[in-house]
Amino acid sequence: MRVGVIGAGKWGEALAFAMSEKNEVIITSRTPRDWDNFRSLDEVLRCEYLIITVPAQQVAQWLKENFTFSGQKILVAAKGIEASSGRFLNDIYADFIPTGNLAFLSGPSFAIEVKQKLPTALVINSESLETASEFAALFPSFIRTYTSTDVIGAEITGAYKNVIAIAAGICEGLSLGHNAAASLIARGLVEMQRFGKAYGASDESFLGLSGAGDLFLTASSSMSRNYRVGLGLASGKDKEQVCEEIGEVSEGIGTAYALHEIALERGIYLPIAAEVYAILEGKSPRQSLKDLIER
Repeated sequence: MRVGVIGAGKWGEALAFAMSEKNEVIITSRTPRDWDNFRSLDEVLRCEYLIITVPAQQVAQWLKENFTFSGQKILVAAKGIEASSGRFLNDIYADFIPTGNLAFLSGPSFAIEVKQKLPTALVINSESLETASEFAALFPSFIRTYTSTDVIGAEITGAYKNVIAIAAGICEGLSLGHNAAASLIARGLVEMQRFGKAYGASDESFLGLSGAGDLFLTASSSMSRNYRVGLGLASGKDKEQVCEEIGEVSEGIGTAYALHEIALERGIYLPIAAEVYAILEGKSPRQSLKDLIER
């Protein structure tokens, strides 16, 4: 099978590497790469199966300017909520692609470990189990795939865990200890689930790979860019300095702003996300953690 990957960052590169075990894979990005399988966007878009890693804050504009639907099956491998509108990725993509042709990747996965062929388990979520199963068959032997129809659950867990990861990085950066970190992550899972219930998400998504699995990974390791955002904020740097130093897109920042607006609009209680937003806006991280403990 010929698979096209759009986005040649670390995650796009890792997925292209993984998919090449069973398939012919070509990849493209805005920045050209000197790779044997690098191709033009037009050529990649002609593939029947596409994996798109364009970040959540950029994808609506990218689709509008670059994408034409011609029957492709799309696996969305980014995570986040659009800060400017509060839209989930499935809402954005549905403006351009029939929902039966869309699938969304979730679960605990660091790009560096995928490139090392270390064992990984992921969930492919789609309203069409046929589409999910087709993508599942493309994955390599070292990645165990599960399928689910709970698209909104996967969208929420994938986006929200990045915000909790920022909070966990702040907790580590302030040297608050393992007790505090474990409490923060556990309450973060509860907060994610509360948010998900407001959108009709399944409890199973929050307790499985998409939710708890991805949260535990992202909120406990400096390999997570969002965790590193938290470390930087805890050291007294502002979000602009932190993002410049990391040099990669940290989806948790845009998602924190989106959650702030959604919580105000819908009256959903999201204390950890609210404090992450406040810190991004300049509040003292130590004061935020104190307020969380004492609320």
